Amino acid sequence: MSAGSRPALPWRILVVAGAAVLVWLVLGALLGPDYDRLSHAIGAVLTTAVVVPLVLVARRVLDRRPWAGLGLPSLRAGWRRLLFGMACWLVPAAAGFALCLGLGWVEIGVRTSVADALRVAALLVVLVLLKEALPEELVFRGYLQHHLATRLPAWQAVIGQAVLFTVFGFLTGAARSVDRLALFFVFALLLGAFRAATGDIWAGIGLHVAFQTVAQLFGDVGAVFDVVGANVLGVVAMGAVPFSVSWIVLRHRYRDHLNWNALAPEPARQSG
Repeated sequence: MSAGSRPALPWRILVVAGAAVLVWLVLGALLGPDYDRLSHAIGAVLTTAVVVPLVLVARRVLDRRPWAGLGLPSLRAGWRRLLFGMACWLVPAAAGFALCLGLGWVEIGVRTSVADALRVAALLVVLVLLKEALPEELVFRGYLQHHLATRLPAWQAVIGQAVLFTVFGFLTGAARSVDRLALFFVFALLLGAFRAATGDIWAGIGLHVAFQTVAQLFGDVGAVFDVVGANVLGVVAMGAVPFSVSWIVLRHRYRDHLNWNALAPEPARQSG
């Protein structure tokens, strides 16, 4: 297949975005609506096991381009940005938790031992990485945002992938209410900004892991904490404070590298 015979870019974007929706719908149907830790683990492994090869095939067959353009270098090259992304969310979120607890807006009780809560937290880090953070960042900020950014200014590519991510959330049933749709869109904007600023998806993976792990740990998935005022905790400590501070930190740290009107380069075509 020659470079000229590749499907047009809008078709490639549609194919990959549509395939992602199908993967999440099929896996959701196979695992069923009832939650348990085993099905969560199976779903996490299957999601990464299906999505990573899917993107790799799309990159090689549809794009005829090398993996490098997707912004997922080795962990050895990206671990600092991974930790940076995690810290960007965790540090201000901790301040948000302290604020909510200190002002009496929220009360948190532990249902089990501290050791068990730590065990669940460690497990959720792995499951979130495999089920959400890695596959979603690879599809939306890796493949889709990269392709949009080769034709559109960076800021438009960020908005474009955020729209696609929000539609994905709606179609898969993860975001059907107005507040969930708004969360998906704002979260995707922040993740897209990290992708545009850092040049790869490791920082976004770190931020995604931190946010989802804490949200699940203090929700029904973790089932180790009793939270009074969960809505306030979610909006303030897990949303407004860490999202705002993350954006400020990103703008400051990468102020000399951000060019919102730039186009992303596309690596030379793959031979063969």
